[in-house]
Amino acid sequence: MADGQLKVLTTLDHARTQWYHFMAIVIAGMGFFTDAYDLFCISLVSKLLGRIYYTDLAKDTPGSLPPNVSAAVNGVALCGTLAGQLFFGWLGDKLGRKSVYGFTLVLMVVCSVASGLSFGRTAKGVVATLCFFRFWLGFGIGGDYPLSATIMSEYANKRTRGAFIAAVFAMQGFGILFGAIVALIVSAGFRNAYPAPSYADGRAASLVPEADYVWRIILMFGTVPAALTYYWRMKMPETARYTALIARNAKKAAADMSKVLDTEIQEDADRAEAAGAGNEWGLFSPQFVRRHGIHLVATTTTWFLLDIAFYSQNLFQKDIFSKVGWIPPAKTMNAVEEVFRIARAQALIALCGTIPGYWFTVAFIDVAGRFAIQLMGFAMMTVFMLGLAAPYHHWTTPGNHTGFVVMYGFTFFFANFGPNSTTFIVPAEIYPARLRSTCHGISAAAGKAGAIVGAFGFLYAAQDPHKPEAGYKPGIGIRNALFVLAGTNFLGMLMTLLVPESKGMSLEEVSKENVADDEEATA
Repeated sequence: MADGQLKVLTTLDHARTQWYHFMAIVIAGMGFFTDAYDLFCISLVSKLLGRIYYTDLAKDTPGSLPPNVSAAVNGVALCGTLAGQLFFGWLGDKLGRKSVYGFTLVLMVVCSVASGLSFGRTAKGVVATLCFFRFWLGFGIGGDYPLSATIMSEYANKRTRGAFIAAVFAMQGFGILFGAIVALIVSAGFRNAYPAPSYADGRAASLVPEADYVWRIILMFGTVPAALTYYWRMKMPETARYTALIARNAKKAAADMSKVLDTEIQEDADRAEAAGAGNEWGLFSPQFVRRHGIHLVATTTTWFLLDIAFYSQNLFQKDIFSKVGWIPPAKTMNAVEEVFRIARAQALIALCGTIPGYWFTVAFIDVAGRFAIQLMGFAMMTVFMLGLAAPYHHWTTPGNHTGFVVMYGFTFFFANFGPNSTTFIVPAEIYPARLRSTCHGISAAAGKAGAIVGAFGFLYAAQDPHKPEAGYKPGIGIRNALFVLAGTNFLGMLMTLLVPESKGMSLEEVSKENVADDEEATA
């Protein structure tokens, strides 16, 4: 079917940018807004959880989460996300993108609220309940990755497809910033309403009972914007590529897109009959290995390596800021003040480094291409990580903290104007329609495996080799941990050499959807 492209797909590929594109970006993007809020807001409140449930007033420093509890609280949602990416990615190709799209959003909203309502009389009970709901929250978040990316790629025209998918993913940045802003507002409100001394000045008084509401409100609040988009998710028609190429109903695809594009699309009967016929090989077939085996290796390894660095930086930046002195020692603050200081630091990083990086990708992805941006991003992340690690002792001395934060912000900028965006975009473009959601889910799950390595590994590796925190074994220290992250970024740059360029090509062209096995063999 090399020359038999369906008219409805050709029309989508050449459609001018119009209102429905922006509606799709907002509808899909609000899911990612909530994803980022829910995944990263835990880093804003984990120190507060340690104070509330693990403080021993006989000690000179406030309580902190024990190593196993900290690892579970920070990492359990990532484990759920990995499982959800695999499951919903597969389901999106079997039942349709739209069919399960609303369910993932409902699961996120319900479990996010339930996380904030975690119950129990003891620390163990509260943490166990919190981890249970955060696992299923992650499961729903996982489904949003392959479904949102696939839906946006299949709705977009080929000229600006990269920018549209990047814009959906860029909502992550606003989700991270919104989490920090909510934490700032909530902590500032409680700080003013319930004044308390620092831990050093009054150990018991530094933790007011009302502080238990702070982390609960922060965890729950991110569901509001996503819940408002549920109705519009349900109103979206199934993508034309799923309807025509997988469900084999090209006429319905043409009718659906005629309404969306506000133009009449008459599908050729012969082409409609032949749509989706032919190449029916599966994920584990020799044909897939021959056509896309290297591609799958490239998209999984680059996402895996990227997320080791990206999530360890995001989830533990509060610890790094404390180490370099940008956030004061815990005992010099009360519990709510510490939340405020952490949120302020994360808001500045998001505003100055994270968000601009996402939108630089939106602006340049269809100009420079996916390959160049990803290669450049990994290279610059490597450079800035080395710039942080090599003179680390210089950055920790008084007067140099601002320089450290600026350099640290640049690593986030080039992560987002680089592989954090492109690893999400490319898998939604280069695989055939019947395996697109599945392969994106596999690639994303590899990324979350990297995030789990980063979340659990960095927690232990960054411990001071001579004076580890209570409950931890000596690690390699933050300086050496930053060197390791620089190494993973360099490996990501090398694996990027296997990533194909998809700029300006139709999905069928880049995935060879319309090329039969015999045609490929003779090409």
